[in-house]
Amino acid sequence: MAISSTFSGAKLERLLINSCSSPSASSLRACSLSHQQMKAFSKPNRGRKALAQRTGGVRCEVAQSDAINEGDKMDPSKASALSALEQLKTSAADRYTKERSSIVVIGLSVHTAPVEMREKLAIPEAEWPRAIAELCGLNHIEEAAVLSTCNRMEIYVVALSQHRGVKEVTEWMSKTSGIPVSEICEHRFLLYNKDATQHIFEVSAGLDSLVLGEGQILAQVKQVVKVGQGVVGFGRNISGLFKHAITVGKRVRTETNIAAGAVSVSSAAVELALMKLPESSHATARMLVIGAGKMGKLVIKHLVAKGCTKMVVVNRSEEKVAAIHEEMQGVEIIYRPLTDMLACSAEADVVFTSTASETPLFLKEHVKDLPPVSSEVGGLRLFVDISVPRNVGSCVSDVEGARLYNVDDLKEVVAAN
Repeated sequence: MAISSTFSGAKLERLLINSCSSPSASSLRACSLSHQQMKAFSKPNRGRKALAQRTGGVRCEVAQSDAINEGDKMDPSKASALSALEQLKTSAADRYTKERSSIVVIGLSVHTAPVEMREKLAIPEAEWPRAIAELCGLNHIEEAAVLSTCNRMEIYVVALSQHRGVKEVTEWMSKTSGIPVSEICEHRFLLYNKDATQHIFEVSAGLDSLVLGEGQILAQVKQVVKVGQGVVGFGRNISGLFKHAITVGKRVRTETNIAAGAVSVSSAAVELALMKLPESSHATARMLVIGAGKMGKLVIKHLVAKGCTKMVVVNRSEEKVAAIHEEMQGVEIIYRPLTDMLACSAEADVVFTSTASETPLFLKEHVKDLPPVSSEVGGLRLFVDISVPRNVGSCVSDVEGARLYNVDDLKEVVAAN
C-alpha cells in the first residue's frame, strides 16, 4: 500500500522548537523557524540564502551578513553554541526529510501480555474516536486506528517517523493506562509496513486468535471501519488497510476450511465450565449469564448447543434478553435485572460474566457470604469471566468454595482441542 511521504512543515517546526528548548540551548535568543524558512522547506527552490539542498538532505544555513553581525555581538562561547545549534538543526532536518511515512502497529495481545495489563490498556468502542483524535495530535502521527478486544489491544498508525512515532504512541498508552513505559515495552510487539499489513490480515482471518479461525474477530475488524467513518485521523491509508483486511478475512473463511469446527471465546468459556463440572451434572447445573451483549448471547447459544434447557440471564434491560429468547424457542430463559445479580448468583452453580463494565461486579466481599453449592456439581461455584476489563476481581480466587477463570485460562481449552 502506498503511503504518502508528504512532509509536514509544522511538525518539523515543533521538532526543532523542542530541540531548541533543551537546557544546552536555553541561553539562545530564538529557536523557531521563520515563516520564510518554513516556506523554503516546502519549496526547495526558494530562499537559497537561508536553505541549501545537499545530497538529498535539507541544510539550514545562516545568511552570511547575519552571521557576521551575530559574530560581532557574541563572545566565542555563544558563537560556538550557535554553531552547535545549527548543526543540530541540520542533522534533524537531514534525517527527517530522508525518512518516509510508515504503517506501524504497536500492540499487546493474549500471546504477549497478561489480562491484568490488557484490561488497563483496553479502550471501549465508544472511546475509539477520541483515542484516534488524541493519537493524531501527536507530533509524528498522521493517521490512526484502535483495535481493542478481550484478547488484544493494538494501535495502527501512519507515522512520519518510525522511532519517534513508536515513542510517542507508547508514552500515550502509558499516560492513558497508568502502566510504566518500561512495562509496556516489555510486553508490546512492533511491526512495520509489510509486516504490519500481514499482521492485520492474519488477525482478520483468525490466524492470530487464541482460538484458531474464530469468527468474532472479523466482525470486530469491521467495527473498526464502521466506527472510523467520518473520524478525522482515520485516513485513507489506515481505512484502506482495514477494508482490505476484511476482504482477506472473508476470502480465507470461504476458500479454506479454517472455520470448520472453530470455536469462539464464548464457546471456549462454555467448554471450560463443562470441563470443570462433573459430567453427570452437565444437564442439571444451574447456569447464570450476566450480560446479554454479543459475547453473552454467544454464551447462551453454546449452552443451548450443549444441552442446557434452562438458564437465568441478568442484564441492564429486558429487550435484549427477550430478543434472544425469541431466537431460541423451547429453551427457558429467565430475565432478571442487574439489581438482582447477587441474589441470582446465590442460586447459581456457574456464573458467566461478559459485560462492558469498567469496574468489577464481583469482589471478595460479594462472594464470601454466598451459600455453598451442591457436591453434585463438585462443591465449587465457578465464575467464568470473559470480559476485558474483568468483571470479577482476582481476589475472588481467595474465597473457599469458589473458582475463578478468565480469558487467559481459555488456553487450557485450546490445548485440549
